[in-house]
Amino acid sequence: MRLAVVSSDGENVDLHLGRGKSIYVYDYDDELSFVERRDIEIEDDAKHQGGKVIKTCSDCDVLIAVQYGFKSKIKAEDAGIKLVMDEGPVDEVLKRYIDHVEFMRK
Repeated sequence: MRLAVVSSDGENVDLHLGRGKSIYVYDYDDELSFVERRDIEIEDDAKHQGGKVIKTCSDCDVLIAVQYGFKSKIKAEDAGIKLVMDEGPVDEVLKRYIDHVEFMRK
């Protein structure tokens, strides 16, 4: 499973999807491993930029941000990406999500 988090510093999930200038990508298959940081050109004054982030994460299964709008939710669904809202340290956010998925699969 490939997961991406929207983060300003790589340490915290702390941005709205449409403000995601940097995305940190991880792979999970029994163990979590960092893949890469992806930078996105986000205009500070523009609205509805979640589509840029979703396009940048087209190879990801899950995209985690503090918040996202309805338009982004539809675009993510169309792209086959699950959007998740969470906030906090990246390692804790990823652990919460993975633990939830593993619990639901039991």
